[in-house]
Amino acid sequence: MSEARVFAIILAGGVGSRMGNMEKPKQFIELGNKPIIIHTIEKFFVMSEFQKVLVLCPRQWIRHTEDLIRRFIPETEKICVIEGGETRNDTIIQGITYIEKEYGLTEEDVIVTHDAVRPFVTHRIIQDNIHMVMEHGACDTVLSATDTIVCSEDGNAISSIPDRTKMYQGQTPQSFRAKRLKEIFMELSEEEKAILTDAAKILVLKGEKVQLVEGEVFNIKITYPFDVLVAKSLLKGETE
Repeated sequence: MSEARVFAIILAGGVGSRMGNMEKPKQFIELGNKPIIIHTIEKFFVMSEFQKVLVLCPRQWIRHTEDLIRRFIPETEKICVIEGGETRNDTIIQGITYIEKEYGLTEEDVIVTHDAVRPFVTHRIIQDNIHMVMEHGACDTVLSATDTIVCSEDGNAISSIPDRTKMYQGQTPQSFRAKRLKEIFMELSEEEKAILTDAAKILVLKGEKVQLVEGEVFNIKITYPFDVLVAKSLLKGETE
């Protein structure tokens, strides 16, 4: 059996629509003295476990992303910026296809996928993902739900209130055996693809087990203007 290789896939396809009137996607907002996306890439770049760090973004932002990486990260050979797909999962599959084309792909090779706008991911979370995916084939980073979760079928009235002790909030990274994830995705019908919310659901739909990795409260996704204020406070705490 060949030794598994580990690839990072940084998902930078967002356009920042929920940030309001912005000239550039949210991953390029300055946080401290550098863009959010650079903070995120650095977390993966410094880890020797990764063969390659792939950054997937819209075509029109590839050059800008490459320029930022050259400006802030001294050795860029380990990082590659390529075009993402129309959806989150299309983007992940494009990353796998690129790996397959450039490096070949064995049954054991794994990908660690992560949102470009979650810059506070820790090396502990990343390493736990690598260990879990190597052992079990798929894992998702989650937090136990602290609030009661209310389900409404029509958006107007409560349909059910699930047992909170069984509820978790999803974060990233999400990690998979790359070849298996692509194979299952290609088997999905268009109807099944239409209800996907993230990559873990690709496997769950087909009855495959996805293990849980414990996340962190501060592993936030920067989506709204308020999140930027929170991120600045977190960054200040990190530096202090």
